[in-house]
Amino acid sequence: MHELALTENLLEITLKHATAAGAKKVKQLNIVIGQLSSVVDESVQFYWDFVAKDTIAEEAELHFERIPATFRCHNCRAEFSLNGQPDFLCPHCQSVQVEVIGGNEFRLDSIDIE
Repeated sequence: MHELALTENLLEITLKHATAAGAKKVKQLNIVIGQLSSVVDESVQFYWDFVAKDTIAEEAELHFERIPATFRCHNCRAEFSLNGQPDFLCPHCQSVQVEVIGGNEFRLDSIDIE
């Protein structure tokens, strides 16, 4: 359900920048979503089709790029991604003292207009 608010914010940002650039139509949005963000592509698309109706972004295509979760171990300083492992243990030293350094993203990377 939080995708509705995110999508409304996405539209607001898109229209603000498209209008400032003198766009007549928004053709495409490139959206980056991190593995840990809990944002579902299909939900964003569903809400986009609803909230963008009757705007210059109504027919815009949404392209989603997924970013894997990455971590840094506090014990050995190794950086790693999950690569299918079921836990957050450092694969180098098995420490549980890790921090998330990537994968929480949800951002509008670029907008294509005409």
